[in-house]
Amino acid sequence: MTISLRLSDADTALIKKYAELRNMTVSELIRQTIMERIEDEFDLAAYEKAAAEYRANPVTYSHDEVKKMLELD
Repeated sequence: MTISLRLSDADTALIKKYAELRNMTVSELIRQTIMERIEDEFDLAAYEKAAAEYRANPVTYSHDEVKKMLELD
């Protein structure tokens, strides 16, 4: 798939230089940056869900308790 992006000359130069410094193509840089952003947002959503669940039921388990619950002992 091809995606077009309109950038100012200054932004284009900055992105090209940054990609060069990282030994990447502009396409690789943009793809990697977008994928990292998406992953960060998924991670944040998972954290927020886990934090809300903990606030609703603040129960914790030790490592040994988890091992027993999973029958790993």
